Formats: sequence, structure tokens, C-alpha cells
Amino acid sequence: MAVELSTRTRSGQPVTPTFTTMRFPAGEAHVKVAAGPDSDAAGAPDLVEVATLRGTSGDDLVMLGMWADAVRQRGSRSVALVPYLPGARQDRGLPFGAKVYADVLNGFHIDQVIAFDPHSPVIVDLVDHLTVVTSDRIVRDEVVGAPGTDQRYQGIIAPDAGAVARATAAADACGLPVYRAEKHRNPDTGKLDGFSCEPLPDTGRFLVVDDICDGGGTFMGLAGSTGLPKERLGLWVSHGVFSGRAAQLGDHFGEIVTTDSYPAQNAIEGLRTVPLTPYLTEEIR
Repeated sequence: MAVELSTRTRSGQPVTPTFTTMRFPAGEAHVKVAAGPDSDAAGAPDLVEVATLRGTSGDDLVMLGMWADAVRQRGSRSVALVPYLPGARQDRGLPFGAKVYADVLNGFHIDQVIAFDPHSPVIVDLVDHLTVVTSDRIVRDEVVGAPGTDQRYQGIIAPDAGAVARATAAADACGLPVYRAEKHRNPDTGKLDGFSCEPLPDTGRFLVVDDICDGGGTFMGLAGSTGLPKERLGLWVSHGVFSGRAAQLGDHFGEIVTTDSYPAQNAIEGLRTVPLTPYLTEEIR
């Protein structure tokens, strides 16, 4: 994935992008000032430069740093859209990956970083000038429907204890009940030993809500524990990595929805991808 660059005025009006990206033959990242009526450095303080970084490529992170330095030298405001905050799942231990990635981003001295539904609150406290966009509104607008409308789901399922707060926020936004599921581990080995879910109504469709899908094993195990056919189950994940066996999710869920925060590693049957840019750019200040 490449870093996508755009330019807007302080009032939010899009203008000709100031910068383009390139790489030298040896591979170093670089940005160039594009020729055009809006590229005059005299007007730079009135511009907001926006860079979008999807995924976790180290090469793209370096490109983001080059862009941030160029923006700072010209005197414009810098805003980075980083919907998938890298390192958010590495929020403890050795190495402390969340802090390593946060230190990289902080070293670029970006005026505003906008992220979508970070996995851990730990990284939220580590990244400077961070604005977080939560998933509850998007789940309501793009998947379920607002209260009082003909909603497509009749309940929200939290797949494990870590997802309860996120699923509850989505349920509250949609005016729907939330049901809790659990993962059970063998106390001797620590390995997953099964799944369970609160009793569900006999009718209706239910949406599983979580932030990240990697291999999809938790969601497939949960689907089996509900005893519901896939036509009555949907899956929302804010960030769809979809590695390994995730292609089999289509056998368990009638609808799978994610965003374009991360480039999916596998094609998933029934997958629908919601573009995040409109939701992120409205938070630019």
C-alpha cells in the first residue's frame, strides 16, 4: 500500500495536492512538491496537508515521515489518517510494540493523527495529538440501521470479554440488546477449549461486533456455539486482516462487513468493505 496524499484549505476545500511520493533507485522514500497553482510556498500556512496510511508497512511509515518533514518545513498543517494504528495489539510485554510504533509516529511531529477504533486504550495514551473515531456510528449507519427504521439486525453479540465495551456502544447506538459470548480455555494448557453464548431469541438476525479479525477462529467457534444458521448471523470487524483460515468465515456468516483500514490478505465470500475516508476527514481540525 502507498501513502495517499491530498491537500485542502483550512476551511476544508480540496485543492490541487501539494506533494507527490517517489522512491530513489536505491529505495529511499521521498516527496516532491507538485507543480501547480496551489503549490506556491507563500500560501502554505493556509493549507492542511493530509496523508493516509493503511496497513503496517514500514516503508510506508518512512514515507509518512518524509511527508511530515516537508509539510513542517513549508509551514502547513499536517494531518495523518492512520485508521489501523500499528502495534495496538502489542500493548504489553517485551518488546513493548505499541510504544515503539507510537514513538515512530510521535517523532514525525504531526499536528493531528486520526485513527479508527484502536484495539487497545494503551496506544491511545501513547500517540501524540490523536483523534479516535469509534465504530458504533458506522455500524449503525452502514450495517444495522438507525433506531425507528427497518433494522437489518435485532441484536448485537460481543464475541468475548474484550469486545463487550465495543459491542455495547454499537448496541446503544442502534437501540438494540447486546448478548455476551465467551471463550473458554483449558486451565492447564491455556489453549482454547470451546465457546459459549448467552441464549438468543428464536427469531431475528444478530451481528457479531469486534475490532480485528485475523485468522477468524474465534468468530467461527462463536458461530458454532450459537447454533444459528449463517443466514441469521452477520460479522462486523473494524479491521479485516483476514489471514490464514479466514476465507472460511463465509461458511458461518451470511454477511461480513469491514473497512478499508487494512488490506485484506484473503478474499472473503460475502465481504463488504466500508470506505473510512468520509468518517475520518470530518474529524480534521
